[in-house]
Amino acid sequence: MSSFRAIRVDELSGAHCAGYVEMADDELMPGDVDLAVLYSAINYKDGLAITGKAPVIRHFPMIPGVDLAGRVISSSQEGFAPGDLAIATGCGLGEAHFGGFAQRARLPGGWLVKLPQSLTPARAMTVGTAGLTAMFCVLALERHGLAPADGLAVVSGAAGGVGSFAVALLASAGWRVAAITGRPDEAPYLESLGAAEILSRDDFAAPSKALQQQRFAAGIDTVGGTTLANILAQTQFDGAVAACGNVGGMDLPTSVAPFILRGVSLIGVESVRPRIDLRREAWTRIAADLDSGIIDAICEIIPFDQALERARRIVGGKIRGRVVVEMP
Repeated sequence: MSSFRAIRVDELSGAHCAGYVEMADDELMPGDVDLAVLYSAINYKDGLAITGKAPVIRHFPMIPGVDLAGRVISSSQEGFAPGDLAIATGCGLGEAHFGGFAQRARLPGGWLVKLPQSLTPARAMTVGTAGLTAMFCVLALERHGLAPADGLAVVSGAAGGVGSFAVALLASAGWRVAAITGRPDEAPYLESLGAAEILSRDDFAAPSKALQQQRFAAGIDTVGGTTLANILAQTQFDGAVAACGNVGGMDLPTSVAPFILRGVSLIGVESVRPRIDLRREAWTRIAADLDSGIIDAICEIIPFDQALERARRIVGGKIRGRVVVEMP
C-alpha cells in the first residue's frame, strides 16, 4: 500500500480546517480508474470549499479540486488502460468525491475524457472547468442558431477564468467581443485574448430599465444579478444570453419584457453533471479552436506547496485567469 500527499478539508467543532496531509491509497473513494494526478487547477469553488465561505463540501473529510489531469495507473473501465492521459472536471469532484488536490485519484471511468492529442495535461488544466464551461456556453449559443454575423457578443466577468476563455473562444469563432470588467488595467490582457471592446462593470452594476438600447446579439454571463439583468435589457431581438455564474448574486432583478417583447432567450449552463458526450464534444472543439499561445497567456503554473494559499486568495477576487497546480 502506497501513500500520497493531499490537501484535505476536515470539519472540527463545526469549523473548516484545511491542510496538507499524508494519505494511503485505501483511503481513496470508490471508482474503477486509478490515476497519478499530474496537474490540477484552482477554481472559485475550490476557494469556497477550503475557506468554508459557502457550503460547497457535502461531507467530510474532503479533498478539494474540481479539476484534474492524470495518467492512468490501473483501470477496470473499458476504454482506459495504464499509461493513458485523462481529464476529469466537475462531476462532484471536491464536493462529494475526492478531487484533484492530491497526488492520487480514484474515479468512475464515466467521468473521464481522454486527453486530446493536441493538449498537454498542463494546458488541459489551464482550460479546466472554467474553459469547459465557457465552451458549453458557446455551444449553447450555437445550438440556439446564433452566429458572428448576427452582431456583437458580450462577456461579463471577462478577466476571470470562465470569462477569459469565453472571450478567447468567441473571438476564435469569429465573433466581435465586448468584454465587461471592473479592472480597467486588464484591458491589454483582454485585448490579447481577442476582445474588440472593453466595457466598464460600473455601467452594468446599477438597476435600470428592463428594456434598454439594443447592443448585443449574444452574451455569456458569469456574474448574474444586476449585471445579467442589464445585459438582457441590452440584448437585441431574438438574441440569447448563456448564464453560468452568480458571483454578483442569485437574484435577477428584471421583468419578462426582454423575453416577450424582444424574443430574448436566457440559456442556463451548468458544468457539473458528467454528460460525457457533451464533454467530449467540448474538449474536441477546445483542442481545435484555442491557440496554445492563448491558453498559455491565461495560465500561471504553481507548485503544490502554494496551492492552499492561492485557493484562499481566489475567494477575494485576487487571481486573474487560471492558476494551474503542478503535482510533485
